[in-house]
Amino acid sequence: MSVNRCYSEKKPGFDVEARSLFSSLHDLLEIKSLTHVRYLCRYDTEGLAPEAYEKAKGIVFSEPMADVCYDEDFPRPAGAHTVLAVEPLPGQFDQRADSCAQCIQLLTGGERPAVAAAKIYVLEGALSDADLDKIRGYLINPVESREASMDKPATLKVEYAIPTTVASVTGFIHMDEAALSDLLANMGLAMDLDDLKFLQAYFRDEEKRDPTITEVRMVDTYWSDHCRHTTFLTEIDGVKIDDPMVQDAFDRYLAARVEVYGEEKAAKRPVTLMDIATAGAKVLKKRGYLKNIDESEEINACSIKVKALVNGHYEDWLLMFKNETHNHPTEIEPFGGAATCLGGAIRDPLSGRAYVYQAMRVTGSGDPTVPFKDTLKGKLPTRKITTGAAAGYSSYGNQIGLATGQVTELYDPGYVAKRMEIGAVIGASPKANVVRMEPKPGDIIVLLGGATGRDGCGGATGSSKAHTLESIEVCGAEVQKGNPPTERKIQRLFRDPAVSTLIKRCNDFGAGGVCVAIGELAPGLEIDLNKVPKKYEGLDGTELAISESQERMAVVLDPKDVDAFCKAAKAENLDAQVVAVVTAEPRLKME
Repeated sequence: MSVNRCYSEKKPGFDVEARSLFSSLHDLLEIKSLTHVRYLCRYDTEGLAPEAYEKAKGIVFSEPMADVCYDEDFPRPAGAHTVLAVEPLPGQFDQRADSCAQCIQLLTGGERPAVAAAKIYVLEGALSDADLDKIRGYLINPVESREASMDKPATLKVEYAIPTTVASVTGFIHMDEAALSDLLANMGLAMDLDDLKFLQAYFRDEEKRDPTITEVRMVDTYWSDHCRHTTFLTEIDGVKIDDPMVQDAFDRYLAARVEVYGEEKAAKRPVTLMDIATAGAKVLKKRGYLKNIDESEEINACSIKVKALVNGHYEDWLLMFKNETHNHPTEIEPFGGAATCLGGAIRDPLSGRAYVYQAMRVTGSGDPTVPFKDTLKGKLPTRKITTGAAAGYSSYGNQIGLATGQVTELYDPGYVAKRMEIGAVIGASPKANVVRMEPKPGDIIVLLGGATGRDGCGGATGSSKAHTLESIEVCGAEVQKGNPPTERKIQRLFRDPAVSTLIKRCNDFGAGGVCVAIGELAPGLEIDLNKVPKKYEGLDGTELAISESQERMAVVLDPKDVDAFCKAAKAENLDAQVVAVVTAEPRLKME
């Protein structure tokens, strides 16, 4: 079947986005020669019968009450104008196209067609090359999108080279310090030189071989600030405090260490920011005040035991809390970074089988009214970051159905160089619905939810790096793309006690992807990366291992429960695939 193309444009009165964009370009960018802006959505489809395509045009691609739908092309204005098309980068998840494909599949009851989407801007007025460059810089974030051709492709099918091997870092165990430094820079690793030397010594002395690229990337992920809290675990050798009140608080912390660990252990235990942050809770627990804490081997969200009044009688419930910071991703890709900040916060209690019902958002930003020309070199305009992040967060929350009762936007010059983006959530579940058991050899790991793509490769290590002049150009793959409808399906599935009580242990796919989400579930694992569902072909072993593509769960099941779990997942239109098995040997193997 050939490729069909249509354009959808809001009717006058409904064209809010086009009018808002005109205001931003005319007033913020000060492009006074711009007289009018039109905004259209372009859809290319392949694999649709003519009658199904005609039906989809008025149901999926447009709303007849608010939109005008043009077939194959759209009318251009008579005066001077420029047409600019923008599409997602190859390998980036496009929720608009994916949602259209799913809706068409529901509409036809057949196979899911291929859909590609693009944004079309018609810029009216006699614009100079300099004006157009400013507009492109505002509309196209090189981290996620590019300028698209207006030519219709002959096919939407993409031919991918299928990787068959994983390369090794040749000569790694014999490299001198200069070669290791070059490797560190060339691979863009988040670890420092001492970390790399430690890794070299391990492979030289224990494994007696060079590591694969996947192994280096995996260790880099595990040792990143995001996964290991390297900064918070840094040993503090000396402390000098000038403020008496702060000194008093620090002295109370030192006394708390002795109370918790004993004098001998406290003297040997290093002082760290993590130890300072957790000392208060440890003291309260030592004194017997935290009897309602829910403790387990699962490392999802903080949870406490509560009594909930349900239909006139009290039940045992678990209340779970989680917060997520997405400062770096939101800095370089505002919409996706803020969206997955909320999505990531939700996934932790959700993987604990809790229903997340309320959220809070706190951000720190520079002044969004600062003129576009005053943007700090190497950064997106503050206004674009602020408005894009607000749109991304609200889009995700609205699609999954989560109320955010507290939103605080802080504007201060201290946030110009680095944005702050925090999402926090609270969830709950009947305690009887949460079964936590130790994985045993022979247990099966099922990957549930979204497919894997290149979006999110290096997200954990990326969040550990400093923001540089090149960040918005080279960090595209590090920002995950959220898929809230899929997370909502997982939420529905996990609320069914017949399903949740089958789960021995669960981990969400946050930082590190397969190697961390599955790798943390048990000491011994064999993972078959060939079975990991993919958004498209061409992913190599490293990408399959570390991609942080969102809305996925790793679930530990007894072999006898796998069929029932997968059947329930299918009923929610969720993909569930067996990808790993728990082994007796305490070693993580990926094929």
